[in-house]
Amino acid sequence: MTRNPGRRGFIFGGAVIGAGALVTACTSNEPAVRPSAAAAAATPAGGDDQPGKQVTIGFSAPAADHGWIAAIAKNAQSAAGQHADVTFKPVEPTNDINQQISAVESLIQQKVDVLVLLPNDGEQLNQVARQAMDAGIPVLNLDRVFPDKLSYRSWIGGDNYGMGVAAGHYIGKRLKDKGVASPVIVEIQGIATLPLTQDRSAGFADALKTYGFGVTAKQDAKFTVETGTQVAANLLQAHKKIDALWNHDDDQGIGVLAAIKEAGRSELFMVGGAGSANAMREIQSGSSVLEATVTYSPTMAASAIKLARLIAQGRGMSDLVENQVPQSITLASETVTKDNVAAYLPLGFES
Repeated sequence: MTRNPGRRGFIFGGAVIGAGALVTACTSNEPAVRPSAAAAAATPAGGDDQPGKQVTIGFSAPAADHGWIAAIAKNAQSAAGQHADVTFKPVEPTNDINQQISAVESLIQQKVDVLVLLPNDGEQLNQVARQAMDAGIPVLNLDRVFPDKLSYRSWIGGDNYGMGVAAGHYIGKRLKDKGVASPVIVEIQGIATLPLTQDRSAGFADALKTYGFGVTAKQDAKFTVETGTQVAANLLQAHKKIDALWNHDDDQGIGVLAAIKEAGRSELFMVGGAGSANAMREIQSGSSVLEATVTYSPTMAASAIKLARLIAQGRGMSDLVENQVPQSITLASETVTKDNVAAYLPLGFES
């Protein structure tokens, strides 16, 4: 995805909130595959699922130019469909900043009860989100955060720093166990200028430091398969021996793996990011250089819809003492390996 700024700023840290519980899951973006994990994670009636007043939830997100964003939209739609008291009003997804601003303005004019907004760029859509808040429409900020806290009622998203930490610990421990003293560690980012990417890289570097290691080389691949192939090919050519590689994004990882296979390189091992089904199948095969992936789940969109419903109905989360939905929810990043991939694979999204 060239991808627009802000994407997540990965998979299974995601949580679907039902009866006040956070249930990790993910979804496929393939029509022929089973229903999304958001639908599959339906919870018993009661608590947060008790019917409330009818509410209209406006929804805006970028266009589905890659598997993760496709799964975002699918999770949101599925979660909304679980509640008879919700009218779901999505606008046309777009990767054009101005078009997304106009779409959000149309939802404000329609006086939706609450707005779930995953901006192409948090900074550039900050003002229109503030307009919604000033108009009395609570904004549930999904993933790419607005810089002004007055522009949203609540935020939910993944832990980008934690993603890097999880990848760094896996690689650091693996290299220590192999007895590698001065490893060549390569990092392939998404979009280097994004705060979310910088957080991921910071977490990765901090975790590696605890093992006495550092990143040898890093380059961004723009979240696209094509650029993933190009960047990986360049790094492989520049480094005749690589011990470990962390790729921030499983969608672009398809291209990274293609380049590794094309170059016939097998001396390295790789960790992915986001938790796609493609990556998990590679891990499960046992014959791939891809040994693990760290999660950043698109199921956060399902959780966002469920939280938005509660906010619009003036309700809190039934398992919490407080009367209102929290202002911020950060989902955990989990490490998927051959030892636990069977449990995660049914929940993976298709790249």
